[in-house]
Amino acid sequence: MAQVVAGGLAPATVRQAHRVLALVLTLAVRDGRIPRNPASGVPLPRARRADPRFLTRTEVERLADAAGEYGDVVRLLAYTGLRFGEMTALRVRRVDFLRKRLTVAESATEVGGSVEYGAPKTHQQRTVPIPSILVEPLSRRCQGKGPDDLVLTSPGGAVLRSGNFRRRFSDPAAMAAGLEDLSPHDLRHTAANLLVASGANVKAVQRMLGHASAAMTLDVYSGLFDDDLGALAERMDAAHDALKTSRTVGIVGT
Repeated sequence: MAQVVAGGLAPATVRQAHRVLALVLTLAVRDGRIPRNPASGVPLPRARRADPRFLTRTEVERLADAAGEYGDVVRLLAYTGLRFGEMTALRVRRVDFLRKRLTVAESATEVGGSVEYGAPKTHQQRTVPIPSILVEPLSRRCQGKGPDDLVLTSPGGAVLRSGNFRRRFSDPAAMAAGLEDLSPHDLRHTAANLLVASGANVKAVQRMLGHASAAMTLDVYSGLFDDDLGALAERMDAAHDALKTSRTVGIVGT
């Protein structure tokens, strides 16, 4: 791994290459071809995280309209915060229309040209609320399918792959909506921003996005909670002023 880093590859690229290799070796261990995964515990370079890109709700709707038949995918990513692989692995039986909830229990990953299904990134199953705007589109997607069928697929009924989706739908829609250089992962960032703007606290955002800890959520989105701190200070000041006023009234009353 040190040789790969020395070769000039970006830390994020190195980490992705390691993830793919680790998945392949995990399959080799499962098949009994090797006794253990040699990629486990390998020290990796720290990726330099770019500033998250957030869309407004108006921009999300403009992008969804431009995406045509896949506008529901845009809305699902932007309003639930699912990772793309979690979205593509969503099965009919994990959509509860009565409770307006969907269960995230699998994630799809492309390995060597094929798609492998496994646990979500943090290995934790979670439940995510379905916004009302998505109930009808998801219902249409599920119509006529069996419990284990994928909810969202390519036009030909195959698994929805990230590269194909970007090339055929996402990138053209972003261009048409005036939102160039937008990636599907930016919609996950957008979901976090919309959640915080709606009043969600750190713990709620962590649970919705499936982060391993609230500390991780703050590490990525700490800037979104600055307004919360300002509002907290204002409430503290208001409480203090109310106490001073009550004491003054009490003194005058005596």
